[in-house]
Amino acid sequence: MTLNQKKIVVIGGTSGMGYAVAEQAAKDGARVVVASRSQERVDAAASTLPGDTEGRRIDVTDESSIAAFFAGLGEFDHFVYTAGDTLLLKGIEDLSSAEARAGFEVRYWGAFLAVKYAVPAIRPGGSIVVTSGVVATRPLPGSPVPASTTGAIESLTRALALDLAPRGIRVNAVRPGVVRTELWDGLVPEPEAFFRSQGGGLPAGRVGQPGDAAAAYLLLLGNPFATGSVLTLDGGGSLV
Repeated sequence: MTLNQKKIVVIGGTSGMGYAVAEQAAKDGARVVVASRSQERVDAAASTLPGDTEGRRIDVTDESSIAAFFAGLGEFDHFVYTAGDTLLLKGIEDLSSAEARAGFEVRYWGAFLAVKYAVPAIRPGGSIVVTSGVVATRPLPGSPVPASTTGAIESLTRALALDLAPRGIRVNAVRPGVVRTELWDGLVPEPEAFFRSQGGGLPAGRVGQPGDAAAAYLLLLGNPFATGSVLTLDGGGSLV
């Protein structure tokens, strides 16, 4: 299935994996709308991405902002959700209930509500791709919140694939491992050393690049037989 002339909405599309998805989709001839919370990033992405890419601001922690965003878009074909925040790595004894609940706001509830308001505008034959993570199946020490949010996203993906099938909408998820994006900047003290260390232990010999991840999202967008799938992209990390 070609993405040429398809309208694709990417929340989280102003940086990292989302930007790479938007860039490749636009190069393939899609009409792309990128959105994030930062107006500065929205403007920068819209001015640098190819084609007639449109940028809009959205706050995925605010339901009214999500509802207004989709109300103003009109119909479209595909929806990608890559919005994320810095992973909360704390053991359960050190977590406050407020921190644990906040850990779900962007990665789970943002995706949940975005899908809720996106569905009425998605044309039959369209699709949704959300974002999980390898901690859903291989949690790290101190990752009860990220493991929970990503696991919940994968369960949501399977449930929505059934619920939205009568509308002709497919739902899938990408489960990325370590991908070289700026989200790691505030999480590890020396990101480059971290990437070398993590990549050296993988069968692929390196960590992922945003373009690697983009190819996975676009595969799921374009394959009409893919629904309810969780595509692991971890450089073979699940094997070692």
